[in-house]
Amino acid sequence: MKRIAQTIKLRPEHREKYLELHSAVWPGVEAALHRAQIRNFGIYLHGDVLFAYLEYHGDDFDADMATLEADPETQEWWKLTDPCQEPWPDQGESRQWTVLPEIWHLGPPPGDATV
Repeated sequence: MKRIAQTIKLRPEHREKYLELHSAVWPGVEAALHRAQIRNFGIYLHGDVLFAYLEYHGDDFDADMATLEADPETQEWWKLTDPCQEPWPDQGESRQWTVLPEIWHLGPPPGDATV
């Protein structure tokens, strides 16, 4: 399992639209995320900063992300959500979220095999 944390800015003028969209994410988009082996995906908001955490449970991340990106319903979803987001300057003109490097992680206590 691979843990991924990402961030992007939320355009203040699109805040309400973005929140409304995410109050009822399309079932087809959720299904595409599951097919791409994504689990425990959450998006958090602080001011105008979005933070996402997800877990990838597959064996070929690039192939699974390519499948997700090719999904027609996901592409339609992104047409609605992308204008609400503003990438950080280090992303240039990309629509992509900035992936954050993990600098520390607390795993399960010694002898705990439940996680």
